[in-house]
Amino acid sequence: MAETGRELHKKEAETPETGERTRATRIYSPQVDIIERQEDIVVIADMPGVDEKSIDITLEKNVLTISGKVDAVIPKAHRLQLSEYGIGDYQRVFTLSEEIDRDKIHATVKNGVLKLVMPRAETAKTKKIPIQAEGLGGLMNLDVKSA
Repeated sequence: MAETGRELHKKEAETPETGERTRATRIYSPQVDIIERQEDIVVIADMPGVDEKSIDITLEKNVLTISGKVDAVIPKAHRLQLSEYGIGDYQRVFTLSEEIDRDKIHATVKNGVLKLVMPRAETAKTKKIPIQAEGLGGLMNLDVKSA
């Protein structure tokens, strides 16, 4: 998710309306790319510092919630003098339409980048309708009455 000519900053997430935070840390809204393909929709989220053990993805009704916990790592016998990079947890919430096959959603994470693949339901996939040519003879046999 490289961007040229533009500086990126983490955006702090708003307090969710469904509940209060129980952890005393900042929560950031991860930057995402959403790629729509014929067979599925792919969400790629930048979540530096997370791994497969610190990410939680839940789907309740039509609400997909991505959460990630990040702990500041300061080696023993060291003291942090300056931190220009904000450490905090991640949370992003999406509302899914009925076109997603909820049973086939799968996720992977590598180097702090989450990839969530959401296959389309069979009923939502685009179907090609074949067209058959009709001979001119069929058009000549039309019974057209003039007024």
